[in-house]
Amino acid sequence: MAIPQEILQLVARFKQDSAGYREGTYNETQLRIEFLNPFFKALGWDMDNSAKHSLAAREVLHEYSLKIEGRSKAPDYCFRAGGNDKFFVEAKKPAVNLESDPRPAFQTRVYGWNRGLSFCILTDFEEFAVYDCRFKPALTESAQTARVFYCRYDEYDKNWEKIAEWFGRDAVHKGAIEAAAALSAKKGSVTFDADFLKLIEGWRKALAENIVARNKALSLSSGDLNFAVQMTIDRILFLRMCEDRDIEPFEQLQKISQKKGVYSELLDLFFQADNIYNSGLFRFPLKGKTAKSIQIGDPLTPQLKIDDGVLESIIYGLYSPNPYNFRVMPVEILGQVYEQFLGKVIGLDKNKVCIEEKPEVRKAGGVYYTPSYIVEYIVRQTVGKLCDGKTPKDVEKIKVLDPACGSGSFLIGAYNFLLAWHLEFYTQHDPEKSAARREPVIFRKADTDEGSTPSANTAWRLTTREKKRILLANVFGVDIDRQAVEVTKLSLLLKMLEDESRETLPTQQSRLLPSQERLLPDLDANIKCGNSLIAQDFYDSDAEYSQAERERINAFDWDVEFSEIMNGGGFDAVIGNPPYIFTREQLSINERNYFSINYKASWEKQNTFMLFMELMLRLINQDGEGGFIVPNSWLTMESAQLLRQVYIPRLQVVTDLNYPVFHRVSMEPCIFVASGQNRHNPVLTARAHSQDEFIEPNFLQIDRFKWGEPNYRIVFSDSEGATAVADRMASTCGNIGDVFEVRTGLQAYEQGKGNPSQTAEDVKNHIFDRTKWENADSFR
Repeated sequence: MAIPQEILQLVARFKQDSAGYREGTYNETQLRIEFLNPFFKALGWDMDNSAKHSLAAREVLHEYSLKIEGRSKAPDYCFRAGGNDKFFVEAKKPAVNLESDPRPAFQTRVYGWNRGLSFCILTDFEEFAVYDCRFKPALTESAQTARVFYCRYDEYDKNWEKIAEWFGRDAVHKGAIEAAAALSAKKGSVTFDADFLKLIEGWRKALAENIVARNKALSLSSGDLNFAVQMTIDRILFLRMCEDRDIEPFEQLQKISQKKGVYSELLDLFFQADNIYNSGLFRFPLKGKTAKSIQIGDPLTPQLKIDDGVLESIIYGLYSPNPYNFRVMPVEILGQVYEQFLGKVIGLDKNKVCIEEKPEVRKAGGVYYTPSYIVEYIVRQTVGKLCDGKTPKDVEKIKVLDPACGSGSFLIGAYNFLLAWHLEFYTQHDPEKSAARREPVIFRKADTDEGSTPSANTAWRLTTREKKRILLANVFGVDIDRQAVEVTKLSLLLKMLEDESRETLPTQQSRLLPSQERLLPDLDANIKCGNSLIAQDFYDSDAEYSQAERERINAFDWDVEFSEIMNGGGFDAVIGNPPYIFTREQLSINERNYFSINYKASWEKQNTFMLFMELMLRLINQDGEGGFIVPNSWLTMESAQLLRQVYIPRLQVVTDLNYPVFHRVSMEPCIFVASGQNRHNPVLTARAHSQDEFIEPNFLQIDRFKWGEPNYRIVFSDSEGATAVADRMASTCGNIGDVFEVRTGLQAYEQGKGNPSQTAEDVKNHIFDRTKWENADSFR
């Protein structure tokens, strides 16, 4: 590939006055305008947003905030494709020696590593370096560490083809970076989420042991301990992330950690945060009120004693030289970390702390986080359809639910979509008018850099008040795990604060918010804790339940908890990745009997994902859309026949994913989208054998009435030709079941199942295991 003429001209210009450009007075802003913007424009990128996209849809995001030494910064450019970040570019003035100075390299790698990106670029135009950001960065490493490409400006001509193959706009849109990452070795790499999970798991153990040792007089239960540890970690993380986003004073936590009585100082900070944010994360009982009011909020953690050393160690790990940059770390990655974190629970055995996997996690072999591209797809197919052709006033009525929200990945995806949708609408429909309202919904951020005039990339942004309104109006979730509920709230609040800073928040407060109104919403009415599958009528039987058992079951009445929505017909969108648990293995006989009576569409083999599928149809309104990712076994297995019978009239899209979507899991899932009422149009079907095929699926239209009696099996091909052959065979041939008896064979290690029936001893001793061919009745 020939180097573009404009790049040759840039090279000639730099060469002509290279000494002047290397002077310290020539700054990064001048470099970006004169050299880097044209450089990447030559690679095909829309550097000045000539397409007039909204902030959320832009190809290139420019960072124009003032850079202050000693604190976390943001990269100069973020290049995006398909709505996803692909690589960062960090610019330095030519006076900096990029080949040998380790500090710019460390900074660049920190950005990419925290964001979960494979590669990032460090350049001053004179030098151009590419770093593999999958390796955890350290300040002690040289500038050459993890550097996979380097050249000088006078070598661009012979290296242009490689640069364009990796970072050209068209190449990036076609997956060049992902392909390069797949080909390059990752031995020794440590992803941010794995590293940060290890870090906070260490915090959990240290805090739990210290709290138990120092607070024996409180007689803490296991539930109390889990709550106290979780809230302490969440509060510290929230405030630390606000520091890097320039919402809270930088290093305030670090300064507190160097004092005596760290926890007392932290509590003072938490109480101040309650006054500012109004988040349940910092809700404490009001001092001087009655004993009854003490139950409102968190009366436990203010009573605790925690040693300075434990807290000092936790807070130290959140600052340099440790490579965490919470300004660029996406909330979605924090959700991935917490999803794994919540798979374990703190137990107490005679006041001794033990960290245990939850039974359902142990049985499933781990926690499996839904990939972001799956979340985005389901959100587009449900929430996106509901928003088409609507106005913000219409969209305000859309209620989006995840009935098993976990750490909140689907709700974050839905909220992110709604934020982008509103911003796009306002910017395309007289933005000046929207900004001039008595209560503005957007504002123009006055982006300047180092005293320069407002940039051409100044963008409209949603006001804090509008982001708060959208969150409260549209986003709802339920989970049986109280810790998961708190993490979902935390993630949503952090998403709301993205792109905010002290520069924007006080301005918006003074213009928009009454003095008594705080920045963040109270999400207690939106995100609730309870058992989505079991209502209070569970206790109508004669069985006696202890308080501990009632807390475990955690019955939840939809008609009571969301009475207004349910009285209005139900939710508009129900989305998520429900848990996959065989009820026989983990639930009591009373729970299984309850499901048999109240969930008629599943029989024989009850699995919670099937129960949630049946629940979806009860929760969604007639004009609504629902989308789940579940095991594809429900499409054909016998025990899902009744479920298919009720779903087939409502299905809109079925995508069978014949590849390992979840890390280290062989189970193949499928995604379905269903309507709130029966449809007669063809169903869109696709089969994907890889992520690339899923992103660009080959949809075929299938007549839903083909999947009828006797078994209502949902079968389809990824080829029109194969479908035609199968249709001819079905019309001219009989069924194999008319000739042979078709039934399930031996089901090993399910007590009471199979032929012969297996006893508890059979299950325990694995009597059917074989390592060799023993006789004529054995298999090789």
